[in-house]
Amino acid sequence: MRGRNADGVAAAQKRRVLLIACSMVLMLSLLSIYHSSFFSDENDKEIEDTRDERSSVEESESSADDSSSSDDEGTDDLPLKSIPVCDSQYTDLIPCLDRRLQTQMKIKLNTSLMEHYERHCPPPERRLNCLIPPPPNYKVPIRWPASRDEVWQANVPHTFLATEKSDQHWMVVNNQKVNFPGGGTHFPDGADKYIVHLGKMLKNKDGNLSSGGKIRTVLDVGCGVASFGAYLLDLDILAMSLAPNDVHQNQIQFALERGIPATLGVFGTMRLPYPSKSFDLAHCSRCRIDWAQRGGILLLEVDRLLRPGGYFAWSSPPVYRDDPEDANTWKEMVDLVGRMCWTIAAKDGQTVIWAKPLTNECYEKREVGTEPLVCSDSIDIDAAWQEPMKTCITPLIGFGRGLEPWPKRMSTPPPRLKDLGLNEKAFADNSNAWKRRVEFYWKQLKTAKQVEQNSIRNIMDMNANLGGFAAALRAMNMPVWVMNVVPYSSPNSLKVVYDRGFIGSFHNWCEAYSTYPRTYDLLHAWGVLSDIYDHDCSVEDLLLEMDRLLRPYGLVIMRDRGYLIDRVSKQLDALHWNAWSTVLDAEKDEISDADEKILLARKQLWQPEDIL
Repeated sequence: MRGRNADGVAAAQKRRVLLIACSMVLMLSLLSIYHSSFFSDENDKEIEDTRDERSSVEESESSADDSSSSDDEGTDDLPLKSIPVCDSQYTDLIPCLDRRLQTQMKIKLNTSLMEHYERHCPPPERRLNCLIPPPPNYKVPIRWPASRDEVWQANVPHTFLATEKSDQHWMVVNNQKVNFPGGGTHFPDGADKYIVHLGKMLKNKDGNLSSGGKIRTVLDVGCGVASFGAYLLDLDILAMSLAPNDVHQNQIQFALERGIPATLGVFGTMRLPYPSKSFDLAHCSRCRIDWAQRGGILLLEVDRLLRPGGYFAWSSPPVYRDDPEDANTWKEMVDLVGRMCWTIAAKDGQTVIWAKPLTNECYEKREVGTEPLVCSDSIDIDAAWQEPMKTCITPLIGFGRGLEPWPKRMSTPPPRLKDLGLNEKAFADNSNAWKRRVEFYWKQLKTAKQVEQNSIRNIMDMNANLGGFAAALRAMNMPVWVMNVVPYSSPNSLKVVYDRGFIGSFHNWCEAYSTYPRTYDLLHAWGVLSDIYDHDCSVEDLLLEMDRLLRPYGLVIMRDRGYLIDRVSKQLDALHWNAWSTVLDAEKDEISDADEKILLARKQLWQPEDIL
């Protein structure tokens, strides 16, 4: 009995030990679960805090006014410690013209209509929230006017065009530099001689294509490296040099590196982002566009953009060749432009220049039902942001007396000013305010030794209004050009900008702009932060886009609501816009009675290894 009791005691002890062990395992498991959950929450919080930190420039109560937002800024606007650097493969990234992204997202596009060269922006979850690095060995760009003829190869390290177009003298690689002899597909002996030829075709004995200031704004289609536009500048003619991001690698990037006005775009299915009646002359030299296709829709877009009496210069084999294919193309063009009421202003050798009519009289005399029809009143001829092209003729109305010759047109109230509900006094007040603003900006920059002779060439005004910023710079004889951008949601003041003799485009600053990285020396942004904020878009994305556009050592001038400027100023270190900066109170003037501040800042020249 004693042995059986002993065995029972031993068994009981074993059960107790097992029970204790199981209890301990259970307790440890519970502790582990709790511990894991706690630290998981802490990690999530840390990640969320990081997101909040990176989004700090965007946070604000949507209903808060300036003063209440200023009261809160000290609690939730911590400066970013750093922003990630993008991989080097994105050095030349154009987010809304990214062919790799189109392939990854399997976007179905009609390549025969050039849809793959049109804008297709990444959705928010596919955006790269990082700083675009410059290429290795990037150098401060050569200053204008020397840059017209040479740039650093390291800044645009692509040599395809030098080989592909060697017989046409587009560009030549010369050790560390790329030289531009001034040639083109149709003018291998030089754009300057070709421009004189065009001028003489238009009855200018001296060959001056400006025709006494009547030709000021030009659209150069399929521009290559923009040598045509480069040599027009000698005549005080301002060209919007346009080409797609196609097999001619980085042609627009070379143009902008040279300091020549240029942008990416294509004649495909969407209207170009310019209002009607914007250009005095459109030019196509071997641009390889079938103008008569699809009922002439592409040439009708040119017609929309030309002013009454404007010219279309076409240099192409069908103008002079007699082989069956070219002869048929010429026949189709003659038929199309005849129905559009264009007339031949001059024809010589390989070039023909057509003139658009001055009035609607010819359209009204056509047989009923003649196509293309004149656009109906329901079609907005100035709508040009992501707007499909139309197969109709733009009516010649609302242009009044026409435009003064350049440069008088810059300071003369333009005919379409009344479309905005503005009078001559409002125009004068606007001009005076911008004159004082620009003089103040330049005084601050000069005093701080941030500008030197010809140190600034390419400028973008991100909210151009009536073009007063560009006009004030011109009045100061600054050797610069300005890309005047009008937000698509704003009143259409871009037509006034063009009527004054400047160039620009519509844009939505919730998206990336259609140009290469590192293409502007100065970005001017009045009210752009407020516009982005009011449209519930990301201010952080805007700052990253501005950084993409800005050259190393480039300058930023921002004027906006005080609390938004304060928030951005806290991010200058993370953006590497801290080579120099200052924040100033803005004086109220004729065009703004809001409490605003001004931020002036300079970007650093950095390489990934410097900041990683």
